Amino acid sequence: MKYNYVGNTGLMVSELCFGTMTFGGQDAGMWTQIGQLQQKEVNQMLRAVIDAGINFIDTANVYSFGQSEQLLGQGLKDLSIPRDEVVIATKVMGKMSEHPNSAGLSRYHIFNSVEASLQRLQLDFIDILYVHGVDPATSIEEIVRSLNDIVDSGKVRYVAICNWPAWMVAQAQTIAQYNGWHKFIGLQYHYSAATRDIEHELVPMAEAHQLAIFPWSPLSGGFLTGKFTRKGSQSDNARRANFDFPPIDKEKAYDLVDVMAEISKSHGASVAQVALTWVRQQQGITSTIIGAKNQDQLTSNIESTKLTLSNEDLEKINEVSPLPSLYPGWMVERQSEYRKPKK
Repeated sequence: MKYNYVGNTGLMVSELCFGTMTFGGQDAGMWTQIGQLQQKEVNQMLRAVIDAGINFIDTANVYSFGQSEQLLGQGLKDLSIPRDEVVIATKVMGKMSEHPNSAGLSRYHIFNSVEASLQRLQLDFIDILYVHGVDPATSIEEIVRSLNDIVDSGKVRYVAICNWPAWMVAQAQTIAQYNGWHKFIGLQYHYSAATRDIEHELVPMAEAHQLAIFPWSPLSGGFLTGKFTRKGSQSDNARRANFDFPPIDKEKAYDLVDVMAEISKSHGASVAQVALTWVRQQQGITSTIIGAKNQDQLTSNIESTKLTLSNEDLEKINEVSPLPSLYPGWMVERQSEYRKPKK
């Protein structure tokens, strides 16, 4: 297992991050479709993760409405995993109850949510706290100040962002820098060979602001596992068969699966391992979030770190997953051509 620095923080995390969205799921609506792992299976997976050298574990308060955090916290305790050997990340924003202030990114909810997460995780502090999306009712300045204060309280070490547009991230970083507040250290965004949207604005912005990128759903909700082809699904138990998310261009994804299947044969690997490796080898990626519904899936995902795609492999994938040119990107490229250094 390799370890990468998180931006310019000096913190190091494993190239794979273990996602716990499949923990819990009982009587929790859509979370039941995603996974229903309970304590015994959770502990077995955590043991395998730690033994593989993964030191980065991701959860969220809203995953199964707190069950994921509870199971993770108990698992860490049951296995006596040293606190200084793991980096634990969780999130805030999602609606946790019907009470009016149980969602969003208000100062009230951020502080209350952190306290509740710490209790469920049985921890004294959270290593990385993500804002789990956009809250249009709370100003960016209020959010950034509240996050600064929660870090100063000692209950959170670092803050990061999920699912914000690039302009909002840049604005938040500017506000934080101007006021001398703690800035965001990383971005958790959906990224796969089938969904390369973040390459337009977010990847260049992350590079400019020295932000780490942690891709979620690198298999696009299981579509890039090889279980889905134009001939149909090979498994009724696959998440995509019951919970069709995140949205993708399935025609392009079918083409990708065909190409990845060909590449996988030449490497003696699986389609899923090729898809995970593609993400891991992309520009700016610090740690790729993997999940699993069973031990075999987890083992296969971890073993993807042994695979390296050649330039020829990458070119084959790029041919069937072109990123559409968007304005003003294509205009910037056209107008700045004459200013590029001559080779």
